[in-house]
Amino acid sequence: MAKTSSNKTKEKKIDLNDYKYYNNRELSWLDFNFRVLEEAYDTTNPLLERVKFLSITSSNLEEFFMIRVAGLEEQLQAGFSGVDISGLNPRDQLMKISQKTHKMVEMQYNCLENELLPSLEKENIKVLKVDDIDEEKKEFLDNYFQTVVFPVVTPMAVDQSRPFPILPGSGINLGVELEDEKGETLFAFIPLPTIFPRFINIPSEDGTCLFLTEDLLKMHSDLFFSGYKVVEISEFRITRDGDLSIDEDDARDLLIEIESSLKERKTGFPVKLEISKNMGENLRNFLLNSLNLRSDNIFEISSLLDLSSLMEIANLEGYDHLKFEYYSPQPSPSFYGKEGIFKVIREKDVLLHRPYESFEHVMDFLRQAAEDPQVLAIKQTLYRVGKKSPIIDYLIKAAENGKQVTVVVEVKARFDEENNIQWAKELEKAGCHVVYGLVGLKVHAKLLLIVRKEEGGIRRYVHMSTGNYNYITARLYEDIDFFTCKESYAQDVSALFNILTGYSKPPTWKKLGVAPTSLRETFLQWIDNEIDVVKKGGKGKIIIKVNSLLDVSIIKALYKASMAGVNVKLIVRGICALKVAIKGVSEGIKVRSVVGRYLEHSRIYYFENNGLPKLFISSADLMPRNLDRRVETMIPIEQEDLKQRLIDVLNLYLKDNFKARELQPNGEYKRSTGKKSKIFIVQEELMKEAKKKFRKFIKKQEVDKFNFPKLK
Repeated sequence: MAKTSSNKTKEKKIDLNDYKYYNNRELSWLDFNFRVLEEAYDTTNPLLERVKFLSITSSNLEEFFMIRVAGLEEQLQAGFSGVDISGLNPRDQLMKISQKTHKMVEMQYNCLENELLPSLEKENIKVLKVDDIDEEKKEFLDNYFQTVVFPVVTPMAVDQSRPFPILPGSGINLGVELEDEKGETLFAFIPLPTIFPRFINIPSEDGTCLFLTEDLLKMHSDLFFSGYKVVEISEFRITRDGDLSIDEDDARDLLIEIESSLKERKTGFPVKLEISKNMGENLRNFLLNSLNLRSDNIFEISSLLDLSSLMEIANLEGYDHLKFEYYSPQPSPSFYGKEGIFKVIREKDVLLHRPYESFEHVMDFLRQAAEDPQVLAIKQTLYRVGKKSPIIDYLIKAAENGKQVTVVVEVKARFDEENNIQWAKELEKAGCHVVYGLVGLKVHAKLLLIVRKEEGGIRRYVHMSTGNYNYITARLYEDIDFFTCKESYAQDVSALFNILTGYSKPPTWKKLGVAPTSLRETFLQWIDNEIDVVKKGGKGKIIIKVNSLLDVSIIKALYKASMAGVNVKLIVRGICALKVAIKGVSEGIKVRSVVGRYLEHSRIYYFENNGLPKLFISSADLMPRNLDRRVETMIPIEQEDLKQRLIDVLNLYLKDNFKARELQPNGEYKRSTGKKSKIFIVQEELMKEAKKKFRKFIKKQEVDKFNFPKLK
């Protein structure tokens, strides 16, 4: 009793509301992007994969400024001085962000100029400068300019009748200083056309010779300004506020409101300016005076602007030896060769782990439903589908085949709004009932419900996932898919669709945890359960795999669990506001982040439950936006073999000693140290296991290969 009383006294002395116990969201995200940048430096990665990682850090950073920095700048302008969970006000955050991002940009260009470009040149992939162009190459470039580029490019003058133009965000622009016949200084701009590749591939017998479109325009700049002297021409890039301002309460038609707001994204206020380091004083001053940016948000660049365009080099054909070895997602032994996917699901629940196993099974599930005369209705949520989508084709086909098709399309999915609006219109045209999300909430849950008439009556089949219905990213993102026809799951999913499409109050959920109504409480309940187990003399253990951990109530609960003696292991890819190794608070918590070939995207939750483990997968991260402002689901996995499979997956992530970085007490992330008898990379191991599992299955039985005729 005395010991328990002492523990309670100690616990009371610790104020978990203290700012010192939490990391800042924005700085934690920047730390994640540094981890991606490390992959660009890592010489154990193939060269073009390193180029790809560098490109990703640039596009990541661009989106960060468009959304996160833009929001902080607005708060600063509005005079907001409140603090976040780490005790930083907007001004403090912007100052620290500036310090980190300037260091990041410096490291990006050091990687490009001192490592990647020289290595590419050794492989005969050259990015040529104007001085490198011989007569033969010049003839090709001149012809390309005259026939392809020149007719499209539009120079934009600036004078009394033509004020400073609203140049689109994120694109490359050329600033031009001119002199007229009177010797007066004038300014103009040339936006680079975005319909062409950034890198022009010049025919060459000696490897690949690339030339930048902006350098081509510089070579021919006189043709744009006949009668004027070009004093200077230099590139710059503006990043603008990209968050849509949508007044949902006042929007009679959400679709029209979002389409209107998308136009604002191109003209939002500037939040970052990148300029060439060699830009002259006149042009520089003209830009700075016109854009009115804080000096913290101005970056001088020594090489090519917009490193995201390096993806063009990373995707060059004919250089497979400089890329990761090709991996074909493996068929699942549960589905492969079976004549009917519904029969398989009736026999047992099925789990897929993509991209190690094939997303084709998910598409085949929907394809068979669209064609099956016994299927009466299909209901699906769509968040990010992509520009091309077999999923949409199957839904349209189902509607054409007379099935009741209901699709909840989230038209507010950031940066996918245009795609989703287009798909919504296509689906409506085909006769589908389309719902454009909910006012005040984003529908982020990944759900597919199929209603089928069978001998015993109506049966419902359900697919739930941690990832989107996007067949392109399904090969790049790591996710978990779950199929079942158990009535308890189906009832919950049906009830949730009734809420999304009509007027219906949330029921008492039989299986699912659902945000924003009960998901946070469900998480807290299971964390508290582990604390109770320890208090009763048992061993408590929690393993969580998520993309982000930011919610204060969840972090507090995890701190309390650690203080009670629960062993907490967290696999957090990106933002982590929780701090480790705080004496008396988080000594029992370990945090690691895995960054590798595939984007870690699944959310898996494990609670030891006194020897009777509870396993869940979810569409939700542990962030306020997921728990309060989105429709999310958490799905219990109850079939014993599937539970064990998830446990095995989590253990593999905890075993990684090469691509995993451990969170340190000072907030830094470091690769695991100490002697390594053998390098263990979780993603490579999962690829090997999937291949081994399928080959073993094939050897055991004869299989009808109608599902995968082009099996690799």
